[in-house]
Amino acid sequence: QVQLVESGGGLVQAGGSLSLSCAASGRTVRSAAMGWFRYPPGKEREFVATISWSGGTTSYADSVKGRFTISRDNAKNTVYLQMNSLKPEDTAVYYCAASYRVVVGTSRDSDYDYWGQGTQVTVSS
Repeated sequence: QVQLVESGGGLVQAGGSLSLSCAASGRTVRSAAMGWFRYPPGKEREFVATISWSGGTTSYADSVKGRFTISRDNAKNTVYLQMNSLKPEDTAVYYCAASYRVVVGTSRDSDYDYWGQGTQVTVSS
């Protein structure tokens, strides 16, 4: 079993930055791809970013490309999401997830095995 705990969410003005963290406990996530997803208010879950088990491959949703950066520290069993130039449409609950089945990274939520509880990000205009 893996427990994932997100942190770092909050309220920020448009144009600002936030850094999210996802700390894993229990089973190591060093051999897992990690992903970030979000639930905007009134919308379905969206893929945000994914990173391979080694950290060598990343992929982003078009809506965040160039503004968000996903990274990981396998020694700390932690994955990060640096969010810059935030927009009101980035407002959502952000979740991290771990996939032991598609270790190169994936945008499909069905490929993920474990999910965190989420952290709220609110961007004011």
